[in-house]
Amino acid sequence: MKMAWKALFFVFFFIPYIVYLGGAQDYDDEEKPAAPPPGQEKCNGIFLSYVFISREKEYPRVKNVTAQAWAFKSIATVLNAGTEELKAWKIFIGFQHDEILVSVSGAIIVDGDDFPAAVGNGTYLSGNPQVDLKTSIDTAGDINQIQAEIEMTGTQFGVKPPGIPMPKTIQLANDGYKCPAPTRHGSLMHACCVRNPKFKAKKPKKITKFLPRQNGDLSLMYDVLQAYPANYFAQVTIDNNNPLGRLDHWNLTWEWTRGEFIYSMKGAYTHRKDSASCLYGPSGNYYQDFDFSPVMNCEKKPIITDLPPDREKDEKIGNIPYCCRNGSLLPTTMDETKSRAIFQLQVFKIPPDINRTAISPPQKWKINGVLNPDYKCGPPIRVDPTEFPDPSGLQQTSSAIASWQVVCNITQPNNKISHCCVSFSAFYNDSVIPCNTCACGCDDTDTCNPDAPPLLLPPEALLVPFANRTAKARAWASIKQFHIPKLLPCPDNCGVSINWHINSDYRGGWTSRITLFNWEDFDFENWFTAIQFGKAYRGYENVYSFNGTKLPELNNTIFFQGLPGLNYLIAEKNGTHEYSPRVPGKQQSVISFTKKETPGINIANGDGFPKKVFFNGEECSLPTVFPIKGEGHHSHANLPPVTFLTLMAYVLMTGPLH
Repeated sequence: MKMAWKALFFVFFFIPYIVYLGGAQDYDDEEKPAAPPPGQEKCNGIFLSYVFISREKEYPRVKNVTAQAWAFKSIATVLNAGTEELKAWKIFIGFQHDEILVSVSGAIIVDGDDFPAAVGNGTYLSGNPQVDLKTSIDTAGDINQIQAEIEMTGTQFGVKPPGIPMPKTIQLANDGYKCPAPTRHGSLMHACCVRNPKFKAKKPKKITKFLPRQNGDLSLMYDVLQAYPANYFAQVTIDNNNPLGRLDHWNLTWEWTRGEFIYSMKGAYTHRKDSASCLYGPSGNYYQDFDFSPVMNCEKKPIITDLPPDREKDEKIGNIPYCCRNGSLLPTTMDETKSRAIFQLQVFKIPPDINRTAISPPQKWKINGVLNPDYKCGPPIRVDPTEFPDPSGLQQTSSAIASWQVVCNITQPNNKISHCCVSFSAFYNDSVIPCNTCACGCDDTDTCNPDAPPLLLPPEALLVPFANRTAKARAWASIKQFHIPKLLPCPDNCGVSINWHINSDYRGGWTSRITLFNWEDFDFENWFTAIQFGKAYRGYENVYSFNGTKLPELNNTIFFQGLPGLNYLIAEKNGTHEYSPRVPGKQQSVISFTKKETPGINIANGDGFPKKVFFNGEECSLPTVFPIKGEGHHSHANLPPVTFLTLMAYVLMTGPLH
């Protein structure tokens, strides 16, 4: 009996104590919360930090250190330690080791690149889903509302342990802030960005709770017009604001992040009509009795395009203002009424977003066209609801329930590959300087040299495709005694080429001839070309087969477009005979200039050639040299320094020390 009481005593008193001690011991062994980074406590602004966590060697294992790939993990944080709310935060991380991001949580890449994304030259990240960072004052120090944490995994190259592959810099990219050079402590980098007292923000017309609308080459609005618990109606408006920008047969894509799907559309359509992703996904599990057969698209990344003109009055899918132009967005310079596109869509949601106010715009917007500039789009930014005129005609306006703006700008990558190119020729030189080698990219370089300069051509060679020019180029080089390399230069691979020819040069003026060649298998309707000049601009008089407009505000540019009835640049077509080479579509005009407004202009020395050439908004590749009198050609080098060096060399050779 005594033993039983002892056992019970042990169970009720000692075992709980042991468990407590064990629990206490486990608690003591846990990692304590990390101390805040140095400088965070003293920051009175936006505190940024980047912490390198770890890395592992990837396959393949190579001896070359610079070629070895490493999988890395890192965390960046954005903390609002100031007194003003930070709206639509955006940071720049200056990666420098050929990093490739594989996944990012808590943010999105601003230019909408898909993963894996090459960010070796640095990248901009913006908040998603936490777009705004409130102040500690307004949230009683709630870290979840004042701080955003970005977890990144990816691949980097070339830094062998124990070296730490840190970025060059980390900066806040929001307007009105200035950031010092970041401080680094081993695998930690941090900076405190503060308000720039010299920055003067434009005062909005009215005080609002959202960000003001931004300016850009393209502005896209995502306006919610009607909202219900499980679905909503939205309208997308695309405005082309660049006077030389343009889109043909545009394709727009984005990424749904909350399981949404498009039930119906008006004014546009998706490339794929698919309901399988809904039936076998979360949407099918939630909407058990839903008929998915009429659903427009269930893809996470739908591709949307404009309707053809014959659907403009279609009551079911058309009948929307500014729709149905076959994907053409003209610049305001040509026609302001054709610089906008609109379409509408009905979007269904899934839990936990089944209520009227749970609306998240799609992310990672991208838009492109055919032979048009490259656009990079930022993330959707919440702006004041768009106001629309009342359809009844009364003097009142109605507002969207919610509005987001996406701004896209024309970009030129470091390794710029154009879609069009320019050749130079002149009446005082027999040879044509053709388009640059690989001006529009080269895929196959096994049989040609992508780094060799192009071979000079006889004028008639411009009328035949590149594949048929080899014999002409060899024969011309033989006649003119030009060097012919064993491995010939690669073609330019451009869909459109433009020849700029100096036609005449006399005391009072001069003339040029511009010829456009279309090597594509489709027509260009309402084409335009814009020529940017140096000295020659003020002397422009007239163009005789096109419409010409001077645009001095655009760096001395002359804007050319086809006359009514001549506004088509037709596609390449077959020759007269089966054995004849294909014939490009062609448009041509003579342009006259006076020398009265441009004293001292030297046409033969290169002043008559353009500085930049655009076709349908795309900047074309220009030759690096231009013709001179005789058989030679000048480069675009700065001539005064070259002349000076030549004279100095002559003096040294003929001087008394020689």
